[in-house]
Amino acid sequence: MCCLRLWILLLVNRLECHRVDKTSERTLAVVTMVDKAPEGLLEKVTADEVNIGLGYVCVRNRIGGETYEEALAISDQLFQTHPLLSRIDESIVGIHVLAQKLVQIQATSIARNLPDIVKKINDKLSSCLSELDKMPKKLSSVADAMTAFINLIGVSKESLRKILIRGEFDDYQNEKHMHCTARLVEMLNQYADELHKANESDPKSNFLTEEIKVLEEAKGISLPDFLPHNVFLSILQGRVRGISSIPIRFVEQVWSYIGDVVISVLMHDTQGYYHLHMATRRAGRNLISKMKERSINWILEIVEMEKHTDYTCNPEYVSEWNRLMTKQNAFIDGVLKDEQRPSKMDIEGIGEIELEGLRKYTHVDLSQAFDMKMRMTVYWKVVLRRLVDCMALHLQLTVANLVNKEMEMEIGCELMGANHGVGIERMLEEAPSVAVKREKLNKSIKKLKDSKEVVGKIMDILMLVSLWDSYNDQCSVNF
Repeated sequence: MCCLRLWILLLVNRLECHRVDKTSERTLAVVTMVDKAPEGLLEKVTADEVNIGLGYVCVRNRIGGETYEEALAISDQLFQTHPLLSRIDESIVGIHVLAQKLVQIQATSIARNLPDIVKKINDKLSSCLSELDKMPKKLSSVADAMTAFINLIGVSKESLRKILIRGEFDDYQNEKHMHCTARLVEMLNQYADELHKANESDPKSNFLTEEIKVLEEAKGISLPDFLPHNVFLSILQGRVRGISSIPIRFVEQVWSYIGDVVISVLMHDTQGYYHLHMATRRAGRNLISKMKERSINWILEIVEMEKHTDYTCNPEYVSEWNRLMTKQNAFIDGVLKDEQRPSKMDIEGIGEIELEGLRKYTHVDLSQAFDMKMRMTVYWKVVLRRLVDCMALHLQLTVANLVNKEMEMEIGCELMGANHGVGIERMLEEAPSVAVKREKLNKSIKKLKDSKEVVGKIMDILMLVSLWDSYNDQCSVNF
């Protein structure tokens, strides 16, 4: 019965151990209370029918008020004198054997796992040190803060020069929004298209009717067939007023885009310094607002100049006007004399126009209006070209000034406290999140270094133990 109970207990324990050690390689079977059921024990622990990897150790439990020394003496006496238990090999009996095995198992396990532990400690330590190194340098003096400020602004200026002026975008290969020169050219082309597609730029719109009406109202006591200058200016001013909102919308669109790019770069470069980060955001927004206002004032002045007077030194104006005027007689004949009375006519430089509504006017009316129309058609191309070319040059200049001059001055004023009383000393204060992260990394680094030192000492001890065991084994062989 005792033998059966022992077998059942061993089997139950084997099944329990299998849950955490499926191969039983790490399992040590400790048979307790051997003095209560010694029958058949020798056969069971010798045969090892349940495949215990680390073998068996048989022990007698301490009873009642026995001291450790008393229990150890009684156990030694039991395994030496008991008729059944004394037959079990002394290498697997007793508390001292169990203690030695446990120490040996633990040492073996530590020795086996130490290299992997050391590697993991080193990897984690390297990771923490690298992360700490990537964090912004903790500033300890105003001089450090000023140096950091100058360096960060220098980095931001160079980044903006690359993407806004030189058209380099190697830092933003997959971010087309940051390919600035290409995006600005696209916007400039769209601006030019919108100007040319405006109703005021269509030469067929109300062909000659506006010119005739203005000429009628401008009549005075003067020589016949004389084109008054104020008529041309009146028509020109109406056209310029009609397209004046397009340049303003374009300026607002461009500075909105440039503002996004500038703020994005500044925020990226200053993210490690909380107060500089916040001051830079404010300064960047204020600067873009100022630059946009300047550009709007500039374009309003340009528009006003175009309305104020008409002038160009481009020789193509006269040659183009003369070329178009060669079609005047054919046009008037087509309207007034052609017996077939065509309803439409195609005029070079203008396109196809309706003729029926023009037949009520006289030869003089049509002649003066045609001349005025051709002059305006040619000159309007000059106006549109100026509005586009000047805008392109203005953008190039203002963006260069923004990056090379304005940005550093604006951020410097903001940081020095011109608006919010924030001195550069505030740069010494880290953002709470950065401070917490830095402290956490420093604590982790200290713990990892301490752990590395402890593990190093353990490895040294194990090496000495291994050398000592080898020495003893050699002595035993020699002996």
